[in-house]
Amino acid sequence: MGRNRLEVFSDGVLAIIITIMVLEIKVPHGESISDLKPLIPVFLSYVLSFIYLGIYWNNHHHMFHTFHRVTGPILWSNLHLLFWLSLIPFATGWMGENNFSAMPSAIYGVILLMAAIAYWMLQLFIIRSQVLVNHES
Repeated sequence: MGRNRLEVFSDGVLAIIITIMVLEIKVPHGESISDLKPLIPVFLSYVLSFIYLGIYWNNHHHMFHTFHRVTGPILWSNLHLLFWLSLIPFATGWMGENNFSAMPSAIYGVILLMAAIAYWMLQLFIIRSQVLVNHES
């Protein structure tokens, strides 16, 4: 499998994750600006998560241009990363709905930590695959 197919799949998953997050922001029933006030924590958690996902998307894009052949470990570690990133909408919504209280924020932090570990693993497998390719040449 070429890296382009995996990169397109990953881009699609990230686009769906962002779409799910924005759909969690419920439209207020009133028509005045003051009706938006309860949505401030939800919106702030969305912005935070959007930035995190944007950073992952950008870094993922650049990293995927450093190699050409997808190995099994790269494929599975990429899915591992996407799994943790796919949990961000849940944690974002829970944290925003509960005004950044301790437990939802802690769960959000754990998900971000696990995504970081998954990204590190993906990076490690890409580096290892390149070392093997260079030794075979």
